[in-house]
Order: sequence, then C-alpha cells, then structure tokens
Amino acid sequence: MRKFSAVVGIVVAFAFAGSALAQTGAVAVGAAPGMAGVAQTVKLTATITAIDVATRDVTLKGPQGNEVTVTAGPAVKNFANMKVGDQVDVQYVEALTLELKKGGGLVVGRTEQAGAMGAKPGATPAGTVGRQVTIVADVVGVDAAKQVVTLKGPKRTVDLKVADPEQFKRIAKGDQVEATYTQALAIAVEPAKK
Repeated sequence: MRKFSAVVGIVVAFAFAGSALAQTGAVAVGAAPGMAGVAQTVKLTATITAIDVATRDVTLKGPQGNEVTVTAGPAVKNFANMKVGDQVDVQYVEALTLELKKGGGLVVGRTEQAGAMGAKPGATPAGTVGRQVTIVADVVGVDAAKQVVTLKGPKRTVDLKVADPEQFKRIAKGDQVEATYTQALAIAVEPAKK
C-alpha cells in the first residue's frame, strides 16, 4: 500500500463520518492506579460517488448508504488518480488517556503534534495522517460528596466527575492531570471493480 499526503482537516471529516458510515468498530477501556484510557477504532469501506476537481471535494458513500464529502487539500498528492467508483478503505482511531501526576511540578499547557505520510507521484492514492494533543491541568478542587475534581488548564477550568471511587481517593488538590488525545486516519483507494 502506497501512501499520500493529507491534511489534518480530513481527520475531522472522517471523525464525523465514522459514526455515520461505520462498518465495524471496537472500543477499548482501561484503567490502572492513577490512569484511565479509552480508545475506539472504526473501519469501513466507502465508494467514491462524486469528485469535484475545481474544489477538490470527494463524496464518499458508506456501506449503510450514508454519504460524506471531504476536501482533499493541496497537500494530497495523486488526486487526479481517484475515480468515481473507486473503493476507499478507511480506518480511523481515536484515544484519550488521563494520567494523575501526584504533587504537580509540570507546566500547565497544551502541546500538539501532527504528521502525515505521502505517496510517490503516480502511485495509487493511499495514506495516513495523525494528530496528538496533550494538556496538563492543575487539580484546584476536590468535592468528595459529588466525586468531582476541578481541573484548571491553560485556557479553561472544568469539573470532571470521577465515577471510580478508588481512582477518586488518589486525587488531591495540588496534583496535576495530563490528558492526551490521539487520532489517526489511514486511507487506501482501490480501482473500481469491473
């Protein structure tokens, strides 16, 4: 499978398409002392039903008949190789992990990383794109009666309900929480079946 460059914006389009076009999916939930995480994988095969060369919009129809239109930005190579009727295999993964940092000490902030892999010129379009956002927040309040923790991040303050009493016992004012959100998208375009 060869790869093509894609813009991170296409990930957002497929995040919404995943629920509308989902063919198969899996959700994993895990926890350890001071840590919790959840991940979801959606796999589907869609068919290209329309291509607007002027706007670079590609309309995909999923197995349930739902359609979504995505824009292939200028970074998408081999755009001209896509044809109406081609099959598109899509795999979308998103994950969120939360980790308690006892006693704090980290800088409150937000960092983001993104990456993409591209195809060789003339190859069948296919590729991957991903993004990871990490936020560090201070624990500024703990409400034992409601089992709610108040977190102050770089831009806002939020209340987080902690359903697991064992996890809640570990959290104290002055601690920090590091949240990492990861999303990735892989696409492969196959010629239309004759």
